Amino acid sequence: MKRPALLALLALSACSTAPRPATPVIIQHTTDWRMVVTSDDRERLRGWRQSLIEALAEARAAGHGAEIDAEGALLTPDLTLGGTPIPNGAYRCRVVKIGAKNQGGLPYVAYPAFNCRIQPERALQGFAKLDGSQRPIGLLFPAEASRQVFLGTLVLGDESRAMQYGRDLDRDLAAWVERVDQRRWRMLFPRPHFESKIDVIELVPVP
Repeated sequence: MKRPALLALLALSACSTAPRPATPVIIQHTTDWRMVVTSDDRERLRGWRQSLIEALAEARAAGHGAEIDAEGALLTPDLTLGGTPIPNGAYRCRVVKIGAKNQGGLPYVAYPAFNCRIQPERALQGFAKLDGSQRPIGLLFPAEASRQVFLGTLVLGDESRAMQYGRDLDRDLAAWVERVDQRRWRMLFPRPHFESKIDVIELVPVP
């Protein structure tokens, strides 16, 4: 059972192409992600490592070992450099979907880079993927010394508004945000509700 929806996603007002939330109000403003996360997302975040290892094993068994190795630190389970939160600004973000959620699905798909933006949202940071058919939007929370937590929702197709987090289980998103290189970050989305067993978004700052 999900906890009551406590967080309404903020509009990323500096991005004219970013979807606007249906309710631009945070019902309970907090910097503690544990106060707003749903029970389902808490479990998904807790099992991130097992999700990644299982998905990588499936993709390698299907013949994608060379592609995985070529990604280096991006797909290495226990490599994170820590440091300060991911900086605000424009990013090129590339989505890698690993492991097939359903029989007949693709075990490994890497998409071309899209445009993303991270910007201040009160005491937190807002993240939005600005183009593509699946666009995460939400907030970045402080979590541990080496990483942050993203909680948000998925905007699909030509939708112009984001749903409120916690209102629709299938649209809710949760990810760990980690730095894996000098100018390279990743978002790990364990057990997404569509297509794959784990999604990885690579984020590289736009020069």
